[in-house]
Amino acid sequence: MALLKTISGTRGTIGGKPGENLTAQDIVESTAAYAYWLKKQVVNPKVVVGRDARISGDLVARIVNGTLQMMGVSVIDVGLSTTPTVEVAVVLEGAAGGIIITASHNPKQWNALKFVNQRGEFISASDGQEILNMIETKEVEYATVDELGKRQKKVGYIQKHIELIFGLEYVKVDLVKEKQFKIVIDCINSTGAISMIPLLEQMGCEVIAINDEVNGRFAHNPEPLPENLTELSAAVVAHKAHLGIAVDPDVDRLALVCEDGELFGEEYTLVAVADYILRKNGGGNTVSNLSSTQALRVVTEKHGGNYNASAVGEVNVVQLMKETDAIIGGEGNGGIIYPALHYGRDAMVGIALFLSYLAEIGKSVSALRSQYPNYIIIKDKIQLTDEINVAQLLENLKEKYHRYPQNTIDGLKIFVDENWVHLRSSNTEPIIRIYTESESQVTAENLAKKIKLDISEILKGLD
Repeated sequence: MALLKTISGTRGTIGGKPGENLTAQDIVESTAAYAYWLKKQVVNPKVVVGRDARISGDLVARIVNGTLQMMGVSVIDVGLSTTPTVEVAVVLEGAAGGIIITASHNPKQWNALKFVNQRGEFISASDGQEILNMIETKEVEYATVDELGKRQKKVGYIQKHIELIFGLEYVKVDLVKEKQFKIVIDCINSTGAISMIPLLEQMGCEVIAINDEVNGRFAHNPEPLPENLTELSAAVVAHKAHLGIAVDPDVDRLALVCEDGELFGEEYTLVAVADYILRKNGGGNTVSNLSSTQALRVVTEKHGGNYNASAVGEVNVVQLMKETDAIIGGEGNGGIIYPALHYGRDAMVGIALFLSYLAEIGKSVSALRSQYPNYIIIKDKIQLTDEINVAQLLENLKEKYHRYPQNTIDGLKIFVDENWVHLRSSNTEPIIRIYTESESQVTAENLAKKIKLDISEILKGLD
C-alpha cells in the first residue's frame, strides 16, 4: 500500500491508514489545499471535475466535489471523462482549474487527484509545492454556510472535444472516411470506450472493441506496454484489421499495433505523428523528455527543425515546448502534445492525426513504421525502500561514469557512445526508473543489466 503527495498531485492505494494510503482524509486535505490555493488567486472560482472509470472513481469524485463546495468553490462535474477532455473543458468553461480523478496507468487499487490550472495545463512545480505546503501546515479555511459552492452536472464534453479535433487543419476526416479502416481497440474497461470509439466511428472506421465494458475492473495491467497487449495483437490478426489501438484508463497515452500483430512501439507513436505534422508544416521544433527515443531528434532534424529534451513530466515538456516554440511534443510513453489543440497529452488527437497521416501516404502501418530508425528502449526499474538514499546513489553513479557525457536536469542520464541510460525517481510510484536505448537489443539489455549491477554494488557499499 502506498501514498504519494507530490508536486504532480496526490496518488495512492485505496484503503488502509490515513497518511499511508489514499483515504477520505487524504482526499479532503489535498482537495481543500488546492481549493484554498485557487481562492488566493481568483474570486469565486469554479473547478471542472472529471474521472476515469476505476472502481473507486465515483466515491472519490463525491468526496472531491463536496470538499470543493465546502471550500466555497463551485463545481462543474463532467463525470466519466478523459484527462485531455477535462483539460479542454477547463478552458471552454473559463474555469479557474480542474481536478482529474485518475491514477493513469496504475492498477485498479490506485487512484489519484491531478490538479490543472486555468489554462487546462498541469500546475507548475512551484504551484504544486505551495499546495503541498498547505497540506502539511493545514493552511485552509472553509466557507461559511452562505458561501458554499454549487455543483453543476454537465454532459457532452467528449463530443465537444471530438469536434475541436475535427476542426484542426491537419486532421483529414473525409480522407480517413474514404479509407474505411478496420481498427481493433482495447479500451481497458475505462473511458476509452466512451471517447475513442465515438471518435473512430465518426471518422468512418469499422471499430472492433475489446475490454469495452466501462467498469474499472481492468482486464489486464492497464499500462499499454508490450507484455499487456498480447490480446490486442491477436485480435488485430484475427480480424485482419488495419490497426490496433491501446490507451490507458484516462486516455492520454496511445500505443499502436501493426496489421501483422507486431507492436508499432509506444516510443514511435509520437515520432510518427511528429513526422506528419513536420511534413505538413514544412518543419518546426519538437520536444520530448530525457527518457524518450532519440528517433524524434532524427526525424525533426530531417525536416530542418530543432529538437530539445526536457525533464520527465508533462509540465516540464510543456514548459520547454513554449520556450522553444515547438509545434509538437510529448513523451515516449505514447503521450502526444499538440499545441494547436491544447498543451496536454491527448490520445484522441494523437489517433486522429495518425489516421490522417496513414490515409494520406497510403501505406500499411508496418510499412510506415519501417521508415523510421529502429532504436530499442529497455524500460526497467528497482523498488525503493526507506533505506535507499537516491541522491547519494546517483552521485556515486555519476562519479563512476565521469568519463562519459552526462545530463543531470532530471536524475542522471549517461551517454555511452551512441547509446544512453537514464535513471530517475518516479513521480507516481516508489521506484527508480531505468531506461536504456541502443540500436541493438542486446546492447540495450546489457547496459540495463550493467547499471543494475552497479547500483547493487553501490547500495552494498552504502550499508
